[in-house]
Amino acid sequence: MAEHRSGFVSFVGRPNAGKSTLTNALVGQKVVITSDKPQTTRTVVRGIVHRDDAQLILVDTPGLHRPRTLLGERLNDLVKTTLAEVDVVAVCFPADEKIGPGDRFIATEMAKIKRTRKVAVATKTDLASGEQIGRHLLDIQALGADIGIEWAEIVPVSARAGDQVGLLQDLLVALLPEGPQLYPDGDLTDAPEEILVAELIRESALDGLRDELPHSVAVVVEEMRLRADRPEDRPLVDIHANVYVERDSQKGIIIGPKGSRLRTIGATARTQIEALLGTPVYLDLHVKVAKDWQRDPRQLRKLGF
Repeated sequence: MAEHRSGFVSFVGRPNAGKSTLTNALVGQKVVITSDKPQTTRTVVRGIVHRDDAQLILVDTPGLHRPRTLLGERLNDLVKTTLAEVDVVAVCFPADEKIGPGDRFIATEMAKIKRTRKVAVATKTDLASGEQIGRHLLDIQALGADIGIEWAEIVPVSARAGDQVGLLQDLLVALLPEGPQLYPDGDLTDAPEEILVAELIRESALDGLRDELPHSVAVVVEEMRLRADRPEDRPLVDIHANVYVERDSQKGIIIGPKGSRLRTIGATARTQIEALLGTPVYLDLHVKVAKDWQRDPRQLRKLGF
């Protein structure tokens, strides 16, 4: 009987290093939101890759950063406790950018986590030339030598183009311990559906926002259930959700002139949610102000942090 491996792998890297896109590419379906805004991941969503010989559970953590708010501190604590418990940490370095202080900060934090094996992933290779990628890989090796990380592997990958995603999957599986299947066949994530729905709404709300606003947006699904009076072959899921911002001026931005922006957010999110749930959805969105919630412990608790 061939051995079966199972275990947890976490992608880390500075915000917007391509971690979420890579998770989705490995799972083969969207389980975490992606956005060109940094710091869009807030919950630890596990994507699950099922293979005959292995089960690879991907833990997608928020980007580690130097925190400026209570929310930032909580996210960093969450990252560090998660990373001490996984089998492999894969540090992502975008190939189209030089290694900077942010990358060094994260790699140095990773060097402190002694027992976990470390893999370096050069992401976004579709945006870099062959020469750039070659230099980038040497820089990653040099960084590891400098701060005392021995990389188990250094792999260039493009999640967008699908280059070497399969190879990365094989290399990660080889580093996992032998063990049984941990999740049932067919499960792609262990995040509750309400959390995934809230994340999809937040992704739609972040689209096209100016830099300062994304951090101020939180979404809570208040109610989600099948509508009672529908025939079985024509189900409809009713979802009532609140989009929270920190100030009245931000509320106006999210709603847009005559509600136009909120309608667009709702339409985009609904398409994604229907694909996730596999049923038609009625989505009811309200925008509310929770003043300075990122700095208020009581509000952070209420919003799920």
